[in-house]
Amino acid sequence: MARDAFEEIVEDFEFLEDWEDRYRHVIELGKAMEPLDEALKVPATKVEGCASQVWLHPKIAGGILEFDGDSDAMIVRGLIAVLRALYNGTPVGEVASIDAQAELARLGLHDHLSAQRSNGVRAMIERIRLVAAEAAA
Repeated sequence: MARDAFEEIVEDFEFLEDWEDRYRHVIELGKAMEPLDEALKVPATKVEGCASQVWLHPKIAGGILEFDGDSDAMIVRGLIAVLRALYNGTPVGEVASIDAQAELARLGLHDHLSAQRSNGVRAMIERIRLVAAEAAA
């Protein structure tokens, strides 16, 4: 079910054997994202439950979910990039059927993220699912 962009990340992770290389790759994915416009960094787009500052800005067009995001922490920016690869381009009615935890487990992220970062990832996933559910209703 994962998007092609996410599958590319999975393939990259399989190639990178050392977790530090994988960690750097996640950071590079974040650096490659366009920064979120400062005007969009408002309470409505802020994700609560993250140790870092995190903003997700969803865009629904034609029933398809797309979102941009940003964070003040480079690793979290990278995690946003990973979630974008997983969810962007998905019809809103299909978002809930994506088992994000299982997909992210393919990357081994849970083994290498702090409890706070893992909670933040869950908070971002919950926000994405909520936005999609509201748009699908």
